[in-house]
Amino acid sequence: MELPWLGEHCSERACKQLDFLPLKCDACGEVFCKDHIRYDDHKCNSAYKKNVQVPVCPLCNTPIPVQKGEIPDVVVGAHIDKDCKYNPAQEKQKIFTNKCLKPGCKRKEMMKVLCEQCGGNFCIKHRHPLDHDCKGSSHPISKA
Repeated sequence: MELPWLGEHCSERACKQLDFLPLKCDACGEVFCKDHIRYDDHKCNSAYKKNVQVPVCPLCNTPIPVQKGEIPDVVVGAHIDKDCKYNPAQEKQKIFTNKCLKPGCKRKEMMKVLCEQCGGNFCIKHRHPLDHDCKGSSHPISKA
């Protein structure tokens, strides 16, 4: 070997290749060859320090801020335990939001049921013009 001071050996245990253009990992600071420079290729334990993705809570779909050096899984877990606004009971109530416009009726339907005459939103029981005393059209309404 004529120039032993040139290059460095890859820090990957299975590789140890002498590389004349070695690359330094910006997360852990180790030196690697071109085949092991990616975080996943050398199983970098410090990759989370350089990860700039913002994790999102799987329950409430809120972005969770993660400070530099924190492990995202731990921060999201703490959010779920303390700050998460997810309420499965509240989500079930949001399905029936279309309130019947018939005075005295408090029913809500999952879908809008609009009257063709007046354009009002009614429940299944009061959907026909005769059932809600429709005053939207001047045409006589038959009972058939």
